[in-house]
Amino acid sequence: MAARTRPRVETVDLGSYQQAVRKVLTCDVITASRPRPGVLDQVLYWADQMAEDLRALFGYTLIATTDHVRLVRELDLLDPTQRQTFARKGKPFDRRRLAYLCLLLAAFQRSQVEISLGDLVRRVTPSANRIEGLGYDPTDSTHKAALVDVVHWLLDRGALHLSDGSVEAWARGGEQGDALFDIDHEICEVLFRPTRPIQHLHSASGLLSDALGQDAPRERAAQRARRLLVEYPVVYYADVEPEVAAALRGRGPAEEVSRLTGTKLERRAEGVLLADASGAFTDRAFPGRGGAVTRTAGLLLAQVANHFEESWAGLARLPAPGAVHEHPELVARIDAGIPQEGIVTELAWAEGERVPRVGEPAPVPLVERERLEDMLADLFEEFGAASFTATWQQDPQGLLDAALALLSDLALVRPVPGGVLVTPAALRYRNIRGALPERPDTGLLPFGPLDQPEAGQNGGGPDGDRPDGGRPGSDRPESDRPDGGAAGTETPSAQSEQPETEGTEETAP
Repeated sequence: MAARTRPRVETVDLGSYQQAVRKVLTCDVITASRPRPGVLDQVLYWADQMAEDLRALFGYTLIATTDHVRLVRELDLLDPTQRQTFARKGKPFDRRRLAYLCLLLAAFQRSQVEISLGDLVRRVTPSANRIEGLGYDPTDSTHKAALVDVVHWLLDRGALHLSDGSVEAWARGGEQGDALFDIDHEICEVLFRPTRPIQHLHSASGLLSDALGQDAPRERAAQRARRLLVEYPVVYYADVEPEVAAALRGRGPAEEVSRLTGTKLERRAEGVLLADASGAFTDRAFPGRGGAVTRTAGLLLAQVANHFEESWAGLARLPAPGAVHEHPELVARIDAGIPQEGIVTELAWAEGERVPRVGEPAPVPLVERERLEDMLADLFEEFGAASFTATWQQDPQGLLDAALALLSDLALVRPVPGGVLVTPAALRYRNIRGALPERPDTGLLPFGPLDQPEAGQNGGGPDGDRPDGGRPGSDRPESDRPDGGAAGTETPSAQSEQPETEGTEETAP
């Protein structure tokens, strides 16, 4: 009964509480300066209440001190789309950077409060060189660049504090180039909090919560349902265990997550999602404003929706396996790289049965690769190749691959040989349309200045009507939001010639 009344916050304070919850769920570590000043104080005000609610509803652990806040999640699935957690300047870490990060954290001695970058590298180098295929060569610029990215990642999260010198000076290799850091051991400790000691694991599945059995308590299934709902853009009934699907269909768990996060719950025949009209409760806003890849992905969805409207009955449909169906294969690939010699066999974790008890994947429409290429060609013709930036205007195939990879990360399509399977959530964006920005009315044509209009004429001069009849793309479509609202208006830069995407802009976390 207690869980059904959560969160136990007065209505007048609910908005402030929901903002604090969203910050904790979307920011890996909150400090005095991260993500921005003032957020730590806002979160600490609600820390006790949040710790109780997050533990009861999700099984999460909230670590809150006067200096930092960190949420330790209980994971149900390995999620290959969560790469932005380990990234710098929007570029996810590769395997080398992830390995260097682990080695750097392992090199910090508890008794040491400061260390120079040079000493840190000398301490890490032997460990890196003992790992086949990794190594560290100070003369290799790619190795140095990887180490610099990792150090900046630790600086951003407050695990290290620069007290003297410069990381960039060290990277340039000058004789005096070095950097001195203060080590915050408390943050280093909360950055790496595995469910079980990794020396006791034969499989990556040991880092996950225990699988649901047929006799699992109802509240465990409800917790799993809440976790999936808050961690994934959309949860389809066909992709989860029957107990989890029953919890999502019933009243209670999904409504609690909606009230906790301040998002709008949407139920459809296929599944459930949380819609966030602000676009802030997410690690990747879509469509919004973005580069050529984001715009292309949004416009492709509109093209796909038009294709469905014209030929829905004749579409080929194939089963679309979800994350739960693909999870055993993903675990097997990771386990193939685990070194067995480092495992403490006497204390090793015994893996239980983890075969997912889910039904067959639901069939969804297939869009062939050739048709996607034709859609992109139509967009190039409509907006011009230059609208897709110099990076992509000569590489439409690469742009298509990047756009489909983005849509796959957002669970809007699922790649298959020969094309993509389009999930039901993708049709939420069917009203997206391109909008070219307005050029300033300077009274000039491309071939020279306009003739001055004669007196009494309503010409195209500064006081006349615009010859182009108004801003292109200003006739915005109505949003397909369930509440009938319209998406927010965007004002593109007058100098940009790149198409923006307009239409439904609700974002699922």
